[in-house]
Amino acid sequence: MNGEKPLLIVLDDWEGRIKKNSCWDQLKHLVDIQFLKEPINKIPDSVLDKAIFLMAIRERTVLTKEVFDQLPNLKLILQTGGHAYHIDQEAAKSRGISIALGRHVKAPLNSVPELTMAMILGVMHLLPQAQQAMSSGQWPLLTGRTLNGRRLGILGMGRHGTRVAQIAKSAFNMNVVAWARPGNNAQTTDNFPRLSLDELLSTSDIVTIRGAIIDEHALINSLKSGHLAGAGLDVFAKEPLPADSPLRSMNNVIITPHIGWTVEEVFDEFAQIACTQLQQYIEGALSDQELLRF
Repeated sequence: MNGEKPLLIVLDDWEGRIKKNSCWDQLKHLVDIQFLKEPINKIPDSVLDKAIFLMAIRERTVLTKEVFDQLPNLKLILQTGGHAYHIDQEAAKSRGISIALGRHVKAPLNSVPELTMAMILGVMHLLPQAQQAMSSGQWPLLTGRTLNGRRLGILGMGRHGTRVAQIAKSAFNMNVVAWARPGNNAQTTDNFPRLSLDELLSTSDIVTIRGAIIDEHALINSLKSGHLAGAGLDVFAKEPLPADSPLRSMNNVIITPHIGWTVEEVFDEFAQIACTQLQQYIEGALSDQELLRF
């Protein structure tokens, strides 16, 4: 590269939070850094040709074989998240491109459960109905429900589900149960009962689940018919949520644009982890445990 410092390009930092982190100042002697908000097909070849490192903001940055073809010298992707579903891993492997995962980020363990509980409270206290009526000049007569003593069924007792369970139990005195996955006979240590899917769904007042696996058509029909009293959704099968989706106009639904992870603390951790991993990679000290195993 004619004695030039290697180039890191940071894509899709829409909020500018990654750029604001002071950790980048510590790397200026090692790399040149460009923060780019435009789509990759709008970035000049003169920039892409020089890029040795790329920082991707979770699933915002879809990296296909065609994208890799535009980055002939790319060696490392700093992936701000613990997965790489949006990256063509076979294409990356064939090109010898390493993918460093941000598995150590801890802030979502607070932000995602907090938003989950906010939605549960909002649905149970009829906040969307109240907001819509008040905004149109009405003073509605509404009767909500408390969480105390009600059953919360959790489908997916992972890091986020476990934290939701703990908050629901300790802060709201809820009766928390979780789904016993078929064939999973592992002993649990969290003291939350495991139920079959049918029993969980039929006995729970509230159910929480990862949004992208919900049949949205069936959900909409259940909300319209009154079979479900309400729903709170932050993740959708297709994002952005289509403008004509019925979910946008239903007064018993709380919808947010996938903001469970977009808090200041998460972006700060993303930047700090990426800075550390990049420095370690350049110094030949990045552990294999930090990298995606193809």
